[in-house]
Amino acid sequence: MLLLGLAAVLATGAAGADPEKSVVQISAFTQAPVWDAPWRWHPVERSSGSGFVIAGRRIMSNAHVVSWARQLMVRRYQDPRPYMARAVCVAHDCDLALLEVADPAFFEGLEPLEFGDLPKVRSTVVTYGYPAGGEQISYTRGVVSRIELQPYIHIGNRAFLAVQTDAAINPGNSGGPVIQDDKVVGVAFMGIPGLENTGFFIPPMLARHVLKDLEDGLYNGFPLAGIRAVPLQNPAYRRFLDLPDNDLGARIDFIRPNRSAEPVLHEDDILLRAGTYWVGSDSAILYQGNRLSAAVVFSEAQHGESIPVTIWREGRELKLSLPLHNFTDDRNEGNQFVPPKYLIHGGLVFTPLSRDYLETFGPNWADEASAELIYELRYRRQEKPDQWRPEPVVLATTLSHPVNANLSVRARALVDRINGVRIESMADAVRAFDENREESDVIEFITGNLFECLDRTEARRAQPDILRTYGISQDRRL
Repeated sequence: MLLLGLAAVLATGAAGADPEKSVVQISAFTQAPVWDAPWRWHPVERSSGSGFVIAGRRIMSNAHVVSWARQLMVRRYQDPRPYMARAVCVAHDCDLALLEVADPAFFEGLEPLEFGDLPKVRSTVVTYGYPAGGEQISYTRGVVSRIELQPYIHIGNRAFLAVQTDAAINPGNSGGPVIQDDKVVGVAFMGIPGLENTGFFIPPMLARHVLKDLEDGLYNGFPLAGIRAVPLQNPAYRRFLDLPDNDLGARIDFIRPNRSAEPVLHEDDILLRAGTYWVGSDSAILYQGNRLSAAVVFSEAQHGESIPVTIWREGRELKLSLPLHNFTDDRNEGNQFVPPKYLIHGGLVFTPLSRDYLETFGPNWADEASAELIYELRYRRQEKPDQWRPEPVVLATTLSHPVNANLSVRARALVDRINGVRIESMADAVRAFDENREESDVIEFITGNLFECLDRTEARRAQPDILRTYGISQDRRL
């Protein structure tokens, strides 16, 4: 899938309705970091998107429209004047953002758009927006063709409900509203390369979730249950469990360690009901007329809330309360939107292992990366939680200098230990170098079971020269 900068989506409603006046064009001047040279930044780029005015004199758009923005400007419908804006909330997990404009003149005559309900499959929507950075608003009509869980490309490791439409949605206009009967029924955000007339929009319940989350002034994000439920359709196994023959119940086959679900649920529990929804033997629920993954239920709750669940355990039915919290331990597995940490020592550049870093390997990064890197990032926490590192560290690159001339390991190697200290985070790497009093700094790598040595005194003496040679202002960002 590909983020397209989709057009704002609005429907022609009752006679006299003029929703396009509340759709705005957003110009973003962005500058992203270079993840394998983490002290550097890419050149500033200009991109465009769409947004729409909502209650409270705010503009809703997509997170990917405003991410890494150094400057944001918005324009009203058929108004040549640009207004300065700023992002007040960027919900990267669900690809939504809220902007504010300080100049009160911007909102004069603009009516906030209201949110409606999840649209029905086969119903019609009309898209409004500014495709390909165009100055004039455009309009397209389409049909809702499917509603299901989809991976959200902006964050990279989360899946939420998404609505598919065949409305012509073009690159450059993400963040606009999808309106039906004069109400917002979604926010356009991504499409699939190679498929014509296929786009996706974020349903209104996710937008409402973000707005409610922000009522206390802090965005916590969508909670996760920390469980995986799989279909339970084998008749023999269901009889073995004494389950009724009613096509209800999905087996919990994984619970994230140290999560709030761990003391409540057990592996091999059968999930019968989540919230107000019965869970089918296909691990799906019937959600507003759509057969969807039961994971949808858990994303409806706010961080810190609990939902009732009914399970089958040891031949009997139990009613429990499942607390739900936001989950951040897998942050490195998704795209991050904070400047990367780094440490330079003797010309060796260390940075956290992350999806962002691996994507510097190229479009086929999952094939280019070593098995050790992929396993550490994606699988170790689940398979060997006692060996999991919260922030694995890699040797990203080596800045050539006589002090490191004889090193054979130059980059893309996962660090195991430094001076005998097991490295579970960047803080460990800093401590291991700063507190060493031996003649040599010894770096051991998981990748290839290799190790390298630097003369400790010479490495420290060479540091100012290395930073000056490569135009680096500081040896670390932590």
